[in-house]
Amino acid sequence: MNTLKGIRIEFHILQSFPVTCLNRDDVGAPKSAIVGGVPRARVSSQCWKRQIRLQLHELGLKTALRTKQVEEVLLRACLARGADEAKAAPFAKAVAETLVDNTLLFFSENEAAAFAEAALAFDFKAEAVIVNKKGLTKAFKDIHKEHFNPAVDGVDIALFGRMVAQAPELNVQAAASVAHAISTHRVDSEVEFFTAVDDDPMGIITQGSAHMGSLEYNSATYYRYVSLDLGQLAATLGGFGLADAVSAFVKALYLAVPSARQTTQTGLRLWDYARVLVRRGQGMQASFETPVSPAYPQGGYLKTSIDRLNSELERQEKQAGSLYGKQAAYTFGDANAEMSIDTLAEELASFVRPFEATA
Repeated sequence: MNTLKGIRIEFHILQSFPVTCLNRDDVGAPKSAIVGGVPRARVSSQCWKRQIRLQLHELGLKTALRTKQVEEVLLRACLARGADEAKAAPFAKAVAETLVDNTLLFFSENEAAAFAEAALAFDFKAEAVIVNKKGLTKAFKDIHKEHFNPAVDGVDIALFGRMVAQAPELNVQAAASVAHAISTHRVDSEVEFFTAVDDDPMGIITQGSAHMGSLEYNSATYYRYVSLDLGQLAATLGGFGLADAVSAFVKALYLAVPSARQTTQTGLRLWDYARVLVRRGQGMQASFETPVSPAYPQGGYLKTSIDRLNSELERQEKQAGSLYGKQAAYTFGDANAEMSIDTLAEELASFVRPFEATA
């Protein structure tokens, strides 16, 4: 029985960035959105999710590959399992064509090894594992399931999910939901005009710039909402490694910063403030539909954003009544609440540790 079903950790994060272009659109401008009738700065969810995945790897977790090169990964795994190339190559090609279908696939090295182990039972014959080039046979899927454990390799698959159209039995429901980060206030992009001077290696005297250009940037205080479904995570991991996964996710979420233009603008800002709730029931996101104004007289959007977030969460709790289902609450970044990210990660890991499966 999954006793964590319906319980989620909700992260309400405020994060202020100076001059940056954290996430670019197709013409190189900062991504944006209209919210409450005014333009806002935006960072897409997929942009931030990639950085979280990279941070999970940096924190020592084994993560999956997001790749179209599944054939090459499978071929290496089959050769390592003892197949000769004459058998391994057509098998890897046939399975990859079935799984990838022109898309990127979350696929781990351990999973490739599991496919190779399962293929061994069929002497690496593609026709024994693929049904009319449209899916995998039940026998093959059963063997693969026995060998693949996302708790050991591919925690990011458990967190962010995957869809395999031709083999839906390999689908994984995402445990983490990440909203687009939206500025709490109106933001209008600005344009930087720049020039570059030729270093003149030939000794020819030149005047003025050798190159001119422009790029857009902005600055903003962002509201980020992330929900981690503990029941789904426990189901995907089979209850194993649950506390470690939660702890690593919290730290990766804290450290992850989009990488765009970091060498030229260096927007390396971590959380300024966060409210973290453990709740049972429907997720509840703050909207900031009415943009906040700068604090008076000193200016700045962070203080007014904190006040708005706190009042919004209090309003939601009162209105939801018994349906709010709050089980724990933490404040990060409050001057009167001395909590490090290590403490927060351990508190949340401790909440799920009693529910972990034992060998």
